[in-house]
Parts: sequence; structure tokens; C-alpha cells
Amino acid sequence: MVQVGLLLSDVPKSVTPDQQFKDVLRIVEAAQRNGFTYIAIGQHFLYGDLRWLQPVPLLARLAAEVGPEVKLVTQIMIAPLYHPVLLAEEIATLDVVTEGRLVFGAGLGYRPEEFDYLDVPFKQRASRMDESLELMKKLWTEDTVNHQGKYWQLEDVAPHLKPVQSPHPPIWIGAHSMAGTRRAGRFGDAYACPPETPPHEVAERLTVVQEGFAARGKEFGPQPLRRNVMVADTREEAITEYARVAQGRYLTYARKGLDVMADTDLENEFAQAVSGHAVIGTPDDVVGQLTKLATDLPVDPLLVRPQWPTMDGDETIAAINRLGREVVPSLLPITPRRDIPAPELFSEPAVGGTQP
Repeated sequence: MVQVGLLLSDVPKSVTPDQQFKDVLRIVEAAQRNGFTYIAIGQHFLYGDLRWLQPVPLLARLAAEVGPEVKLVTQIMIAPLYHPVLLAEEIATLDVVTEGRLVFGAGLGYRPEEFDYLDVPFKQRASRMDESLELMKKLWTEDTVNHQGKYWQLEDVAPHLKPVQSPHPPIWIGAHSMAGTRRAGRFGDAYACPPETPPHEVAERLTVVQEGFAARGKEFGPQPLRRNVMVADTREEAITEYARVAQGRYLTYARKGLDVMADTDLENEFAQAVSGHAVIGTPDDVVGQLTKLATDLPVDPLLVRPQWPTMDGDETIAAINRLGREVVPSLLPITPRRDIPAPELFSEPAVGGTQP
């Protein structure tokens, strides 16, 4: 069956950190009660007017708050900003603390200033990430590690800490670029496709991932897919509400360097700009769109984002409760597709989007 996960959000700094944490606990409780079996959180550093709670300590606490069926996901950690020994031991510890329920999601990062803050050259992030993933796998699986790389060298070191999961926690590579998609095929256990990717492009990217898996002799199966969702009584209300809570965040992403919809007018034609990817409408609309995604594409779990920084904890929990009542039960019986359809089979606007 298709599983459903929750993407936690950043929040404004006007919300105190302790209130943010209290809200996260309430949100996670609501998600678990409503049938969500993945809890995922992203990462940023020195993020200005918005705040992320850092994923490793937060997920360690959440491991005690959720049942054994719930997986905890770093979606994503900015791997090139870490020394791989530090990151390998943090992730191994987190896998121990979560009792083997961890998914390690990693990506390049896109904000040059974060790399400046941590004194890591931004232009080196791709090669650093590749080497970091290679070295972390050694640290997780080998009794004695030798590594002579471009950035890091280790000689005859004996790792003292390994993950619970064998050979290591699943590695989900998140990426907006096709180069990042190829990285997922080379190094990852899955490719976590961004929410802004329309379905015909999802099919193209999954084909690339499948080719990378085949080159390693790795079996290809359903891949995680992120989607932004909004449910309301009418389609028009859903579009209006989505613009209210999400438009500013899209504009912030663009200002911070995440150029995922360069050819769209987010300022004046927001509904049209998001029509290829956002899942918006009545409960029947949303069920139909997510069902089509899950039957047209080899995707599982579906990671949905019902929360935006403009929403407080009560609004977020109300959105989760509605998804739990009116959407999630219809998705659980679906058997995930395993093969990739031809991208040209998708019409425009892409499947899963909203019509303005």
C-alpha cells in the first residue's frame, strides 16, 4: 500500500523556539493519529526571519513520541557543510536512538551564504557531497577504513559506531537539478523528488535514477515523492487559501536562490505558476490527484506538506485532521506502481496540478 508522510515546516522567528517545539509535538501527534507513517524535516543555518529546528536532535526526541511504524526522515540535511566523520557518527547515533527507523535524506544545498558562514567553498559542494557519501558508507560498513580522497584522508581508522540498520539507513538524495538526480542514481537508495517537479519531469528523473541503480546492480522500486497540498470545501477556496499561506514562501525561495520556477510569474499569476505541481482542491480533487500520481508513477511514500510559515499550530493540525479524515484513508489501499511510464504520456498541465 502507498504510505503517506508529513513534511514539517519552518516557522517565523516571531514564534519562540519553545513554542515552535511544543507545536511540533502537537503536529506530530496529529499526524500519527491520522495515519501518517513518515515524519520529515529539512535544514538550514542562519536563516534570517525564519527558523528550522535542527533535524538530528529534534528527530531524536520525536523517536520517543511516535510508534514503531513511524519512520523519521532528515529531508534534507546539507551534507557538504559537514565533515563526513562527524555526519556519519551523528546519523549512526540517530539510527540507534530511533531504533532503526531513520531515513537519511541529504542534498547539496542552494544558499551560497550558508557555505560562507561555515567556511566551505560553495563551488565545491557537489564534489564534497560525492566524496562525503562515499566515505560515510565506508565508516558505516567497514571495520577498518582507509580513504585517500580530494578533501579527506583517513588511514587505518577503526569506526566505533555503526547504525542499527544494515548496511546503513536508507539514503534519500534530494535534488532539483538533473545532475543531482544522477547523483541519487549513483549513491542513493532513493531519489526524493522535489514538490515543484511536474509529473512528466518526475518520470524523466526516475528513469535516470533507474539507470543509475542498474549500473550498480541495484533493484529499482517506488521512490518518495513530495507534494504541496491544500484541501478546502471548493476548488476556488483551496486556490485562494493556498495563495494566502504559500505565495510568500515561494517568493522567499526565489529570493534565497532556489530557482525552481524561473519561467513563471509567482507575483501576479500564482495559481497558474503552481498549476503543474501543487495538489489543490476539494477532498475528492486531492484524492483523485494523489491517486493518479501513485498509479501513474512508481512513487511511495507520498510526503505531503500541509503547513506553511504563515500557519500557526492550530491551523496546521486542522489541515492534518482534514487530510486524515478525507484523503489518507483513500490512499492507503493503493498498490504502488513499480515501472516508469513514458514521460510523453503525461498531458499538460501536468497530472496532479490545480487548474486556476
